[in-house]
Amino acid sequence: SISQISGREKKDSENLKQYPEQEWGIGFVFRIAKIPFDTKDDWVNSLVPLMFYDGKTFFLDGMEGGMKLKYWDTSRLDFLGRFRFFDIPREYQNQIQEDTVDFGFRYRYELWDQLFADAEFMTDDEFRWHMNFRIENEFEFDRLELSPFVNLRVKSSRFNDYYFGLDRENVGAGIDFSLGLEGKIHVWKNMYLLGKAQSTWLGKENRDLLYIDGGRVEEFYLGVALMNDGKKQKKKSLSITPYFRVSHGWATPSNLSDIISGDSEKDEYNNQLTSFFYGHPLTDELFGLPLEIYLTPGFLWHWKSEVQSSSREYVLAVKAYYTFKWPIRWRFGFAEGFSYASSIPYVEASEMERKGYEPSSLMNYLDFSLDLNLGDLFEYTPLKKIYFGYAIHHRSAIFESSAHFGRVSGGSNYHTLYLQYHF
Repeated sequence: SISQISGREKKDSENLKQYPEQEWGIGFVFRIAKIPFDTKDDWVNSLVPLMFYDGKTFFLDGMEGGMKLKYWDTSRLDFLGRFRFFDIPREYQNQIQEDTVDFGFRYRYELWDQLFADAEFMTDDEFRWHMNFRIENEFEFDRLELSPFVNLRVKSSRFNDYYFGLDRENVGAGIDFSLGLEGKIHVWKNMYLLGKAQSTWLGKENRDLLYIDGGRVEEFYLGVALMNDGKKQKKKSLSITPYFRVSHGWATPSNLSDIISGDSEKDEYNNQLTSFFYGHPLTDELFGLPLEIYLTPGFLWHWKSEVQSSSREYVLAVKAYYTFKWPIRWRFGFAEGFSYASSIPYVEASEMERKGYEPSSLMNYLDFSLDLNLGDLFEYTPLKKIYFGYAIHHRSAIFESSAHFGRVSGGSNYHTLYLQYHF
């Protein structure tokens, strides 16, 4: 009846209002930095993936992210994680792998509109700590956003001894001072250009070291990102809902191009994994096209086998789906993000050994999928929210281009089958 249809539409509308369009983004920057040490190479470069998200509790902001712990009228306290680079010549980065993620807390105070003062306490996994005191101002000029900043870093003696004294010199505590400018240009619809320039003046305790080359280091990056269209108001309700995905996969020694071309080998040790992913709706269009975009964290369990122990893997990615009908609903999917393995899977470790690389726990993550709607397939309405599909689970380091991924080439691939429920 008309009243029943109207009731369903009202219920659907209420459900959609629970999932407004989010602040999000994904991109890459090409980073180049001056090496502070006296080496034959003066500069080193790296390709760095970035992710952006600003939710009520969690946030991602390029090379940092965390949790919003507490709000006050003009300030807030965050739990924070941030990439930190250890700039040395490219040829040594695979063996040393000291690029890391520091964790800690940040207190942010809004001095006045768009002017912030931050105080941070950060540490690596060995409690080599440092503190940052930063002032940043944000300016907006139509399509251009600029953020000049100053930063004072107080380094503990353990931090300074390890990262500048190279665990050979007792450098002691010290202070660095940085000036910088970050910028973002809105090019067209969801396309943005990103840039940054920063100079850091090292403290006297660092400059006095014989193998430190001068007292100032520079850092630059330039890249591109897909983000919210800054010229459009965000939607109050989306046509998509969250999902939960469970899958099981089988390792293959084949590379990604061979798998896509249909030429895949079976892993002789039959290594397997099981994964669980949650999909959080971000937007239902990109460049005006009907692309469903999700933020998707995942947990994976690598099962014990003849050649490996059981281990964990953690994924954080942005995934896009394109739906087409033939004659039922099908979807192509693609995800890009980060993968961290508690122990390197055998199929990946064996490839690294053959190529002479030290493996990296942190890698780039890709996911390629094709699924179909079970409700359409069986003409059964209760299954309309469930998709069945195939996906390639891929870890790699972007062809030696990234220091954060251990400057390696290669990775691991798994064939996976999954069920995905939208609720």
